[in-house]
Order: sequence, then structure tokens, then C-alpha cells
Amino acid sequence: MPTHRQEGHKKHHTVETLSTPSMLRQDLRWLTLTTNGEGFTDLTATLNREIAASGIALGLATLVCQHTSCSLTINENADPRVLEDLAAYLRALVPQEGVRPISGTGPLRPYVHDDEGADDMPAHIRTALTCTSLSLSVQGGRLVLGTWQAVYLWEHRARSHRRRLSLHLIGARSSRRVLGPAAARRAGPQNRPVSARVVRVRPAKVSAR
Repeated sequence: MPTHRQEGHKKHHTVETLSTPSMLRQDLRWLTLTTNGEGFTDLTATLNREIAASGIALGLATLVCQHTSCSLTINENADPRVLEDLAAYLRALVPQEGVRPISGTGPLRPYVHDDEGADDMPAHIRTALTCTSLSLSVQGGRLVLGTWQAVYLWEHRARSHRRRLSLHLIGARSSRRVLGPAAARRAGPQNRPVSARVVRVRPAKVSAR
């Protein structure tokens, strides 16, 4: 909901707008990290630091994982048991020893692709069932996330791996101004107002691995 203040009988909406199309800018950044094997790495604070450093206050962030055996997810940032249950579910869905018919009955078929070990092909399947890119709104120089949300890299390999991600930002420096309701409704596509309220994400706890 837009924030507002009351003056007499008039209600004013505080909005954040792109001042002019010429202010749009792009920024491409690369993130590297080393995982500790299968599990979750919270990227939220790192992403917010990179967004702040780019100078982009209002826009879109596209995060892409440059690998085929790990993925990205937005999930619970407070209770690590949620992450433990997610990992357990995916391990049960994609067992390491091979695959059986969907019915659950029938012979076990070992994976053909095992060049890098028994966890190789299961990691590829788990990645295919999740996602390797996220597109998120940016406001106030931070990701627009819910209170209990965090952005995680989800490692599907059993041992430590070095991972690389691209962070593509597009947006503008913002200008804050006060519009009456009628002016807000008349805002054109280039200056359509959005709420100026910035979501403050709780510091995420270290995730369980």
C-alpha cells in the first residue's frame, strides 16, 4: 500500500518514480562463491550490497546461476528446518542410486551419466526441477522481498564447488515527490507511481547444510 499523509481533507501519496527515460542505466556484475557441498547459501545480503554499489535505486534485478548442478530459490529465512525439509524432499524425489518408474514399482535403472561420481546426474535432475534464474524488483536500492524471504543458492553436489552467478541490473536513480490522488491516476507509463515503502528484510540466519 502507498504511504500517505493527511493534510486537512486532502490525502497525498508518497511515490517513487523514474524521472526521465534517459536516467535508465544497466549494470552487469559477477558473483563467485565456494559452497560447502549440498545445501543452501544465503545470497540476500550480498545481492543488496551489490545493488547499492551499482547506484540503481528503482528497477529490476536478474540473477542467473551459470551452472547445471545447482539452482536458485526464494524461501524461508528464519527457521533452518524449512531448508532441511526441502533438501530431504528433493533427495527423496531424485534418489542418488538411480530412477524407478513413476509408479514406484519396477526395476531400478542406474543413471548412465556418472562421469563425476554418483551425485553427478541427480544434481542435474534436481537443477532441472528447480530454477537457475530469478527476476526481482528493486526499490530503494534493495531487493523487494517479503519479511520471511531470502534468496539462496541451492547446491546439489555432495562436495564443495566454486560457483559463478551473473547479476544484471536495469533501472534508474529515483526521485521522491508527493502527488495528489488525481495526479497519481494520471501518471503515464513512463512515470507510473509505485509505493515508496521499502521492505526491510530481517537478517537471515545461517542456513543448515
